[in-house]
Parts: sequence; structure tokens; C-alpha cells
Amino acid sequence: MTLEIIIYILSGVVVVLGYTTINLLIKNEKAEDIIVSQREFIENFQLSIEESDKKLQELDTRGSFSSDDEIGWFFNEIKKLQNALSRFKPNQ
Repeated sequence: MTLEIIIYILSGVVVVLGYTTINLLIKNEKAEDIIVSQREFIENFQLSIEESDKKLQELDTRGSFSSDDEIGWFFNEIKKLQNALSRFKPNQ
């Protein structure tokens, strides 16, 4: 009789532990998928920042935007934004 009770208790523990393990595995896989998608977004965003930085530097060397007040002001504001974004580039 006591052996049967012990078997029932251990069976219940095995079922509970199995359920919690599978549940945690599913949650972990979802979290990994989110991390991978966020990493891809950050890498694509980083490439965008680098490309726009190159283009902005190319335009800045010509000096064609500094002659007009309104366009010059707008160009300087874009340069400020680009500098702020460039600070987030990882060191490689």
C-alpha cells in the first residue's frame, strides 16, 4: 500500500516537472527568436547609419549646402542628428 502511494506521488512529481520543463523550453525559444530579430534590426539600422554617414560626409565636402541659409541650417541639423546616431556604432 505504501509503495503504491510513493509511486503515485513520484509519478505526479515527474508529470509536473515534465510540464514545467517543456513550458520553460517553449518560453526560452520564443525569447531567442525575439533576440535574433532584434539583432537583425540593429545590424540593418547600423548599416543605414554607416551609409548615411558616408553620404553626408560626401555632401559636406562639396560645401554646396552651406551657401543657402535655410538649406544650410537644415543640413547642419541633419549633421547633428547623424553625429548623434554615429555615437551608437559599436567599436569593431
